[in-house]
Amino acid sequence: MERLDHLEHLDRHLVDELAQVARETVRDELREQTRKQRRTAMLYAASGAVALYAGAALALAVGLALALGLPDWAAALITAAILGAVAYALRGAARPAASRPTAGRAEAVAGQDRAAGATAPVAAPPSGLGTPYPPVPPVAPGAPGTPEPAAAPRQDDIDPEQPHHRA
Repeated sequence: MERLDHLEHLDRHLVDELAQVARETVRDELREQTRKQRRTAMLYAASGAVALYAGAALALAVGLALALGLPDWAAALITAAILGAVAYALRGAARPAASRPTAGRAEAVAGQDRAAGATAPVAAPPSGLGTPYPPVPPVAPGAPGTPEPAAAPRQDDIDPEQPHHRA
């Protein structure tokens, strides 16, 4: 019995040692990766700061060039309007593609206001597993001439002794 206790102690010691080696290896790898990422982030930040100063110098040059033929306040106002337009265009370019209207989305919007009785456009998802949405009925529910949907049974209408299947 003592021999098994001794082996159990060795097993615990081996597991603890392996866990410590694994932790140290993972910690060293993470340190190396974060060191590389930190350097990359510093280079991006420095690039952004230099680009900011370059943009300011360009705006100053545009303002000074406009000030040659216009009053100073008008040159500054035109420069501000140009910078605002550029900022608006950059913001629009930075939006994700999902918020931009696409040809497929334009067809879906056009299909919403189609005439009654027209068929829905058939669009299959990229997986090819069928339509991405349930089919739209050609006539709205409750319209004249359409049958009324069956009402759900009330709790009082259910008989617990009757079978639950329909014939």
